[in-house]
Amino acid sequence: MDKVVATAAEAVADVPDGASLAVGGFGLSGVPNTLIQAVHERGVGGLRVVSNNCGAMDTGLAVLLAAGRIARVTGSYIGANKEFARQYLAGELEVELIPQGTLAERLRAGGCGIPAFYTPAGVGTLVADGGLPWRYDGQGGVALASPPKEVRDFDGVPHVLEHAIRTDYALVRAAKGDRHGNLVFHASARNFNPLAAMAGRITVAEVEELVEPGAIDPDHVHLPGIFVRRVVALSPEQAADKAIEKRTTR
Repeated sequence: MDKVVATAAEAVADVPDGASLAVGGFGLSGVPNTLIQAVHERGVGGLRVVSNNCGAMDTGLAVLLAAGRIARVTGSYIGANKEFARQYLAGELEVELIPQGTLAERLRAGGCGIPAFYTPAGVGTLVADGGLPWRYDGQGGVALASPPKEVRDFDGVPHVLEHAIRTDYALVRAAKGDRHGNLVFHASARNFNPLAAMAGRITVAEVEELVEPGAIDPDHVHLPGIFVRRVVALSPEQAADKAIEKRTTR
């Protein structure tokens, strides 16, 4: 039951080339930077990443992206990540953009064993009708487009069929965790972390504070340890390293 491993490198030592990864975080909040860096140092490539966004500035998944280690991204947001946009438009990266709530539910469904679900989000758009550019040809044309999805009416309202997401691994960050893998997230850093953790067949969690089993009130657990395979305790320096994307002062 003790799921703690000594280092981040040990925790991701079996991640192979071409693996699919669900990664928690939103912008720079709740991003498992230490685990991502360990994957980078491992040297694997051709990764298929599922995450809300693909890193910001020079942190998070941007580390893997800049090194050319990512082959495909399933996410909701490109934002100000210029390298992400460049690789996508140049045909170097396959990208499936989907509505943010749909992404969250596809991850949750994967963790709950629900193979697919219907949602009204995306009906009447390219999300449902197909034709979204998944990969460009580098010349301004579309090399691969999304296929059309099944649409069905419920109570007179059209809904599009979306399939659950399951990945080989999941990388997440929590504020607190115990040796059994029970996790607690802090405020907005919770974001996609529990959902990503549920979707991964092998979930690795980096925790800012490691406590003994029983130290977390069961009512305060955000993600049960049944979803977590490995736990890495961060050093005080790693736990305190939290970048700010856009600093605002007055």
